[in-house]
Amino acid sequence: MEGQALILATKRFATDDPRRSWWCILSTLFLLLAALAGTLWNGHLAAQAACSVLAGLLILRLFVIYHDQQHHAILPRSWLAEGLMRLIGILALSPSSVWRSSHNHHHNHNSKLRGSHIGSYPIMTKEQFLKTPPGKRRAYLFVRHPITILFGYVFMFLFSMCLNPFRNHPRKHFDCGVAFVVHFIIGAGLLYFGGWPAWLLTQVIPHLIASAIGSYLFYAQHNFPGVSFTDNDGWTYEKAALESSSYMVTGKIMGWFTANIGYHHIHHLNSRIPFYRLPEVMRTMPELQAPKTTSLHPAEVFRCFQLKVWDVAAQRMVGVRNL
Repeated sequence: MEGQALILATKRFATDDPRRSWWCILSTLFLLLAALAGTLWNGHLAAQAACSVLAGLLILRLFVIYHDQQHHAILPRSWLAEGLMRLIGILALSPSSVWRSSHNHHHNHNSKLRGSHIGSYPIMTKEQFLKTPPGKRRAYLFVRHPITILFGYVFMFLFSMCLNPFRNHPRKHFDCGVAFVVHFIIGAGLLYFGGWPAWLLTQVIPHLIASAIGSYLFYAQHNFPGVSFTDNDGWTYEKAALESSSYMVTGKIMGWFTANIGYHHIHHLNSRIPFYRLPEVMRTMPELQAPKTTSLHPAEVFRCFQLKVWDVAAQRMVGVRNL
């Protein structure tokens, strides 16, 4: 089974269980609030730090659940879920107006050599890179640099997802301006009432952790050894899903914190499948059981970060040293 038939075969999984969806949302939200409370009202610094790290991982999980709801994979007809998720999007520095438009574009243009930069990391061919002025080369490499991704909290979320969209289109992305202001009001409140420790443990470290992992997952699941990019003329939706989206191999604990986003090839094949049904799809459909993979192992992370441009002649991603 392949092509459109494969996509149609996944449609039977594209139905959510409202009770399970609400349980995932509310239980994660409760745990997150408890972890954040632990960063403030806990007498032991080590315990506060542990709560801060846990809060970061829970923000990551809640963000992926938000991402699922924005695809209408869960609770598609619930106005209450839509309102709650829009609020979570603002607090997670990924407002609905910019996330939904840019991410839907990403799904519809994944792995194209032209037009895929919206909602994704930019891609240049080897020839384009060599012809590009030095300043633009540095800007291109800066976006893909490990330090930039490590500080995705600042570069990807605060600036790219909030400040820049609001500055460019204030009416269209009014919620981006709201998210930026609300984030700094919360930070100012933490500084005023709790001082630097409260600000760092309750806001900065959790967002740093969630944003760094989220930025890397998004990078690695479309920039990995064996990924395929193509000209628009040879592009198909199902090919982009299966050949240009990886299966991120994680343990059960990290799989829970990332809300199964590691099953990225299946998610790209049909974004209406709820995140908690993705493992079921992979178990059931043999055609999806041999995906291109990557992992969070340091060696795999290093290999992904080495990839910078698409070599058309070799049909693979290469590093700067190969130019």
